[in-house]
Amino acid sequence: MQIVIFEDEKVHRFHPLVHFKPVYGLFTGCRNLLQKFCFYLGADVTFSCHLRRYLQPYYRSHLPVFQPGVDPQRDILLVNGRLLCDEKAATIIRDHPPAPGQSLMQGDELVLARVNEARIVSADNMLPDYFDTQQLAAESETVVAEGFRLLRNIWDPVAFHPGELHREAFSLELGSISGRVSSRAGLENPESIFIGEGAVIKAGALLDAEEGFVYVSPGAVVEPQAVLAGNVFAGEFSCVRTGANLHSNVFIGRASKAGGEIEDAVVEPYANKQHEGFLGHSYISSWCNLGAGTNTSDLRNNYGKVKLQIENKELRTGEQFLGLLMGEHAKCSINSMFNTGTVAGASSNIFGGGFPPKYIPSFSWGGPGSGFQPYEIEKAVATARAVMGRRNVRMCDAYETMFRYVAAVEQDSGAAV
Repeated sequence: MQIVIFEDEKVHRFHPLVHFKPVYGLFTGCRNLLQKFCFYLGADVTFSCHLRRYLQPYYRSHLPVFQPGVDPQRDILLVNGRLLCDEKAATIIRDHPPAPGQSLMQGDELVLARVNEARIVSADNMLPDYFDTQQLAAESETVVAEGFRLLRNIWDPVAFHPGELHREAFSLELGSISGRVSSRAGLENPESIFIGEGAVIKAGALLDAEEGFVYVSPGAVVEPQAVLAGNVFAGEFSCVRTGANLHSNVFIGRASKAGGEIEDAVVEPYANKQHEGFLGHSYISSWCNLGAGTNTSDLRNNYGKVKLQIENKELRTGEQFLGLLMGEHAKCSINSMFNTGTVAGASSNIFGGGFPPKYIPSFSWGGPGSGFQPYEIEKAVATARAVMGRRNVRMCDAYETMFRYVAAVEQDSGAAV
């Protein structure tokens, strides 16, 4: 049986966070969804990945992309890429999958479906960009399921984040200290602290794990006077800057820089939020840069539930706390201010005084005073290439092609990718 993690028609709900990655590349807790599959399924279970066609040329060198056409009768287990894999889900996928021709449905969500390859491959030997889960369910014997957790909305990676960090704490090697810790640094409750090989904790830094854990990955640096408290995960080669205050459910991805006050937030790999300013209940994608003094509001003045504005749609999140959701390669200038529930599109460039609108289109340039206009693609590419180069990451041809495709589609009459 070939296990295939797939993207479905609900991927559009996660724009602009998934313009440059599959939906299972989203982080919540201390792993992205694909890493959760890898961890819980175990190294002895192999699987492949379905993703949109325009993503495939770049991701073929990063993921085991599913190759159709091997055998029309091959037994395929389709696994929804929005699923937050855990022990229960892994046991079902690995040991108790649906029978051939069956699908597991939780409400209106298709979790798993077992089909033969001919059922999902088109006449030209291609997979669809998105699987129509309702059609898959209609053409199979459905089994009612419960207890699975799937991302349904763009704010879910933030909403699920505290629970995921708490749940995944058991899988971390807490109580192990291998890196270099200054004699003038403070470690509270070291049994719940991990400091990896090559990590550096400098004088005056405080790692407080009395309520939760603190995980400092190999090669990460925590500079003087930084405070990490209550479920904080700092990824490999990340840097927590002098005087930073990271508290209450914070994930900092590989090689990202973190400064100021950060609370209940996800910062993907290779992002930069190293200056003063508050970031709360937010999701910052890779290659983003927040200028010095940037502040986000994550609570309405009337303490009401936060609403999102995405294009012309208003979405009621049901969340009391929600800050900034920022797509990859977005930038904002110094002293930027963001209202509760702001969505900043991929490769948007935001500057000027005052609050920008709560929805900023991808590949747009401007601010509250001047308004927004399309970001010239050549300039956007040049900036992205420079930003990646500063982290010693080369923008390869496949990445540039993907980047240009998203830019062109996003600027073409507001069409969705």
